Amino acid sequence: MPEGDAIRRLAETFDEVFVGHRVHVSSPQGRFASSAARLDGWTLARARAVGKHMFLGFVPPPGETSGEVDHWVHIHLGLYGWWRFNGDSTVMDLGHGVARRVGPKDTHRPQRWGTGPLNPAPEHLTELRDEGGGDLVDGPGAGAPESADVDDLWEAPEPIGQVRLRILADHAVADLAGPTRCELIGDAERVAAEAKLGPDPLAPGAREDRAAAGRFVDAVRYRRRAIGELVMDQSIIAGVGNIYRAEALFLAGISPMRKGERLSAARARKLWVLICDLMNRGLAAGYLVTMDPDEAPDPPIEGDEEASRWYVYHRTGRPCLRCGTPIAEKPMQARRLFWCPSCQS
Repeated sequence: MPEGDAIRRLAETFDEVFVGHRVHVSSPQGRFASSAARLDGWTLARARAVGKHMFLGFVPPPGETSGEVDHWVHIHLGLYGWWRFNGDSTVMDLGHGVARRVGPKDTHRPQRWGTGPLNPAPEHLTELRDEGGGDLVDGPGAGAPESADVDDLWEAPEPIGQVRLRILADHAVADLAGPTRCELIGDAERVAAEAKLGPDPLAPGAREDRAAAGRFVDAVRYRRRAIGELVMDQSIIAGVGNIYRAEALFLAGISPMRKGERLSAARARKLWVLICDLMNRGLAAGYLVTMDPDEAPDPPIEGDEEASRWYVYHRTGRPCLRCGTPIAEKPMQARRLFWCPSCQS
């Protein structure tokens, strides 16, 4: 499941590529058809991300309403949802060059890139051609000669698979498939949905926000559940997934089995700061990265590629990079949990 930084990058893509444009909205699959028909021809006015939830706000054409955003599409990708983008060179020039697929399988890699003569794909992404088949992107310049007018060549491709929601602008298209939630709601419902979520480590100023940190610390310390469960509870902290859980708890030196009520306020605040730092680093990098470059194995450990990206995640049985103890794994709430038995207490 994509974590909060991936969802925020998606919202930024919509903000830069689609917001302010009158769009055609459809539901090729049909399951969102009536809501799509209501929004068709409206302007995409806002894109919000809170934790793992995204809200796309629409307004009718000028003159029909006051222009206030009161129609939102509430989207949660869940375990199987994903976005596919396509666009012309105006989108490519923004650096969005829009990824063939953004969803659960891409949470460890950069989420947006370009390819073709205008913006060659970075070398470290070429492996995705072998994994997914076909080109990295479905559109601009792929297979076109360098002298071609890419803008004249581009047109929105046909939907691929069971597309729940299609948003089409003059220069780009976004297709959503397989989400856990795709629902048209009003602004009051959006506010209520956001109120159910814990503080978001990626909200502006969250690291220094005493109120947000206090909410997290209090929510953790008044519960008897394991901290490994609590940091995945979206009502306690919004946006943290399995990778950030494992890595933040390791860096904080906290056992995932320690009960929240047995965690000191100082350690809980340290955990908040670490999560803010890690998620903002991933957001800035464009992909999920937790390893301090100064601690990354050099040269990389043969047969242990994850050791250059993560401290404990997906490294079951491998030596801890700090103490040498084999990394442990067990299920927790149906998710794989990774930790170092020696470094975390």
